[in-house]
Formats: sequence, C-alpha cells, structure tokens
Amino acid sequence: MTAIKQLGASGMDRLYCHWGQGPPPHPSSHQCALPPKMDGRPSWDTPLQFVLACVSYAVGLGNVWRFPYLCQMHGGGGFIIPYLIMLVLEGVPLFYMELAVGQKMRLGSIGAWSAISPYLGGVGVASVVTSLYLCLYYNVIIAWAFWYLFHSFQATLPWAECPGNENLTGVLQECEASSPTQYFWYRETLNITSSIEEGGGWHRGQALCLLLAWAVVYLCIIKGVASTGKVVYFTATFPYLVLIIYLIRGVTLHGALNGLKYMFTPKMEQLANPMAWINAATQIFYSLGLGFGSLIAFSSYNEPHNNFEQQAIVVSIINSGTSIFASIVTFSIYGFKATFSYESCLERMRTLLLNTFDLVEDSINKENINHWMTELNRTDPGRFSSLSTQLQSCNLEAELDTAVEGTGLAFIVYSEAIKNMPISQLWSVLYFSMLLMLGVGSMLGNVTAITTPLRDFKFLSRRLSSEALNGLVCLLCLLLSLGFTTRSGSYWFAIFNDYACTFSLLFIVLIEIIGVCYIYGLTRFEQDIEDMIGHRPHWYWKVVWAVLGPLIIVGLFLFYVSSYIMGGTPTYQAWDKDLGKAIAKTYPVYAQAFIVLLLLSSMSCVPLVAFLSYCKSKKEPQEQVVSCPLNSKEAS
Repeated sequence: MTAIKQLGASGMDRLYCHWGQGPPPHPSSHQCALPPKMDGRPSWDTPLQFVLACVSYAVGLGNVWRFPYLCQMHGGGGFIIPYLIMLVLEGVPLFYMELAVGQKMRLGSIGAWSAISPYLGGVGVASVVTSLYLCLYYNVIIAWAFWYLFHSFQATLPWAECPGNENLTGVLQECEASSPTQYFWYRETLNITSSIEEGGGWHRGQALCLLLAWAVVYLCIIKGVASTGKVVYFTATFPYLVLIIYLIRGVTLHGALNGLKYMFTPKMEQLANPMAWINAATQIFYSLGLGFGSLIAFSSYNEPHNNFEQQAIVVSIINSGTSIFASIVTFSIYGFKATFSYESCLERMRTLLLNTFDLVEDSINKENINHWMTELNRTDPGRFSSLSTQLQSCNLEAELDTAVEGTGLAFIVYSEAIKNMPISQLWSVLYFSMLLMLGVGSMLGNVTAITTPLRDFKFLSRRLSSEALNGLVCLLCLLLSLGFTTRSGSYWFAIFNDYACTFSLLFIVLIEIIGVCYIYGLTRFEQDIEDMIGHRPHWYWKVVWAVLGPLIIVGLFLFYVSSYIMGGTPTYQAWDKDLGKAIAKTYPVYAQAFIVLLLLSSMSCVPLVAFLSYCKSKKEPQEQVVSCPLNSKEAS
C-alpha cells in the first residue's frame, strides 16, 4: 500500500493511503494522517459541548419568527405535518452527512471538500462566502435587539405611546397615522428613508450597537472552540428558560386560548397546497444551517470515534421541537394581541354608536353590538350611513389571520403585545435578551464557518494567533456591515436577507451530495462512517443521500428560479411616513444588478475553483508517492 501526498485547493498537505499502482482519481477514505491528539487541532472538551454548539447554532431567530409565521399562513397545526415529513426526508440525513464529512476530514469546509477532490474545493469557498454574507447582516439583528433592550429600562416603554409634536398640542402625525410600535421601529430605531435611493446619514446609535454586537461575538470566539465550548452552555440554554417563562405567562393572558385554538385547529386542505410543502422543505433546510460550512467546522473538532449519528438525530429533533414549542408561545401572544385589538375595535364602535344615537350607556355591550348595528341601520339609515367612514369591521378571525414574519414579528408584533402586559419592562428585557442569545448562538457557528477554513491554511496559522485571526475577521465584518446602519440600510438588509443565501445554499448542498455520493463514492463514504462509529449507515440514509435528497433540492431550486423569473421586477417595502405604512416599490436598476451579483458571487466559486484546479493539474508534474505503514485492520 502507498500514500499519495495531495495538495488540495486549500494548500494543506494531507497523506492518503491507496492500494494499487498509481494515484487514485481522488483520495481514499483511509488517511495516513497523524492521530487527533498529535495533529495539533483543538477539540471539544466533551461531546456535550459539541451538541450544545450545534443546538445553539441551529436554534436561531428563524425558529421564533419564521416557523410561527408559516404555521399561521398554512393553516395552523396542519403545517406541522409536511414540516415533520420533510425533517425525516431531508433535514436529518443531510445534517448527518455534513457532520460525517467534518469529523472524518478534521478540516474546515474548504479543506474538507478539497481533500475529497481538488475540483470540489470551490464548494468550501462558496460556503465561506455565503457565511460571510450572512454574518454581515445577521449581526445587525443583534444590534437592533441591543437597541430595544437598552430602551426597555424606562418607566414607560418608548413604543407604548406616541411622542408629542413640537407645539405639544398633540402627537406626531407620522405616529398617529401608524402606531406607537411602528413609529418607534421605523423612525426611532431605523430612522428610515422613503426609498432605497435616498442614502441618508449614519444612525450613530445603531452603529454603536453594531460595534457592541461584534465585540460580544469576538469575545465568545476569541480562542476558538476553547471559548465557544464554554459560551454555548449559556447561549443554548437561556432561550429555553425565557420561552418557558413566556409560555407560563402567555397562556394566562386574556385571549391566549384563541391563539392556541387557531394553531391546533389544522386546516387539512392546506396539505393539498404545494406551497405548504415547499415552505416546509425550505424551513427545514435553512433552520438546520445546512451548506454554510458551520456544521463541518464544528464536527472537525470532534474525536475521530465520536457518535455523530446519534448527535445528528438529537440536534435535529431539538431544533424542530423548539420551533413547535416557540410557536405555542408565539400563538398565545398572538391570541392575546388579536383579542386585545378585537375588543378595542368593539369598544371604539360601541362608543361611536352611543355618542351618535344618544343611547343609554349600558344598552350596548360587546356581545350585542352587531345586533345594535343591524337595528340602527334599519331604523335610522340616514344617520347610520353618515358613519360609514368611521365604522370598522371587527373580526377576531381576521386579526388571527394577519400573518407577519421576520423583523415585523420580532420588533413590532411582539413589542405591541409586550406594551399591553403588566410589568411590561420586565417582559421586554426577557424577550430581547432571548433574541440576543439566539442571535449570538447562531453567530458563533457563522463566524466559525469562516475562521476554521482560514486557520487550516498554514500560511495564516503560522503567522497569526487564533485571537488575532478571529479579531481580524470580526473587524472586517464590522466595517463591511456598517452600511446597514445608514438610514437606507434596512432596505439593503432586506436584499441580503432575501437573496444572499437562498439560491447559493441549495446549490452548495446539491454539489455536496453529488460530491459525496458520486465523486467520492457512497461505498467509500460508508466505510468512513464505519471506521468512525463502528457500523455502516442504515439503508435509509443512503437512499436519501443518493436519490431523495438531490430530487428535493433540485425541485426547490427549480421552484425558486421559476418564482423569480415569473415574479417580474423585484420589489421592496418602503416606509411612507405620510401614510404611516409600508408600500411596495420597485428596486432601481443598480439594486437589481447588485441582487444578480449577490446570487452569482458565491455559486460561481464552485466552477471557478474546479477550472483552476484543472489548469493546475495540467501544469504540475506527477505527485510524489511515499510509503505509508498499514494499520492493523488494513494489514489483515
């Protein structure tokens, strides 16, 4: 048996054992590398640290603000059925595969895929680029959470009421046209312009909060896994403590039962809606953090015989269970907010009718108001018609059907509910502290996906300490993300949120599956897994990797491509301060060009690196073949 010294696209030396004559088309799974304790690579102190790191990374803001929105949009509990099916068909197997790749290769994404084949090094590069894009805008959310947290320590929450105008004769027109929570978000937090074409100046408060957010992230990763392994004990557990507290408080709120009934009364006709299945598959895909390189980076610090199979199943179940648990909490808050808005609407209509028709105070109540409206319209149609511009339709079901996702749910809907709770400052501090921990936990994985491949380059690892390299990455991300703190920065945030990762992650994971199953070889991959955990993977995993996984991802990819093509010119929601609401506007040409660049920049890494590797292989002489001793299993 011989070993081929292979220089992958990452420039890292690896020795690979090979039976037979001449170099194999790609490295075998049997590596003649140094034992883990001798290769100088740090590792997790315990398997629990690795599990908590994966949980902290996977369980993020999407579990709290996107999954409940999808449940609301697709018929409450009925959405959980396609969600769980996609978890089994897509989520767990692909999570399993990435952990296996990282643990076997003991390298970051660039090194791991370059070791499998030099032509696949671009997959790792694309993962790093995508993670960089995510880091740039994801930490802005943490900055917003800091902003709201600092403003929670006031006698009256600043989003609880409208500020007065300059003459103190009333409230500001923009706030009166919208609501106190919307005004605080759009004007005080973002100080937003009326379109993306208006640059505006810097928001100094937001810039300072972003600086603080990156400082916190840096302190959490300063020494790599040695620091991250300690931090995840808190970032992975604190959000659950807050969710439990919120659940206890939420179910005791007036109207919470209405929200829970809405969630647990499934609209089974949604199972025939293709969009429900597509959204379920997409949510599983992004919620587990597949394709970013974070899972490969985390598992590369495992011991070689760590049972990642059990851990993949456990983390996936915890992640999905958290989404459902967070939805229960969210829908109890939804129910409270919807009931409060519904009853407030009824009270306004009741007061309007009493004052217009000079009725006895107790004659109209919330239970008989609809009856009175019908009677008054029949007996005094002239005066009743004069109220047409002031009358509102009060409908509890319509309030519950109003679906909001993303920042609108996290910073407007929740803030609206919190301000109406007793001791609102306490609930505000708890909620935004939870958002901070969810965001920081995910950022640990996002930044590690960048720093781990960089540390694998000997050129950098020999010249920069872990503290210096991590600091430079955080500093670069801070400088690049400062643009999001301008007055038009939230519009660019929306571009990154909508386009930076959608296509690229689907493409990356598709190439990953093809690389493992059809370039590296599924049989060889099975042997690697057996070497690590003592048994080959079940036939089900292999069927998903080789057949079902690629089909699902190709289907999702084609759907999104057709959606963007059929959708016409992309639009965004611009804030109109006169109307007090967001209106749809078309992106200018330069923004559309930037979107295309954003979509292609990461995906183009794959063919570009493959082409460079091909050109390099044509120029380089035959690789040197050196002897490699057999281990006891191979000798037998």
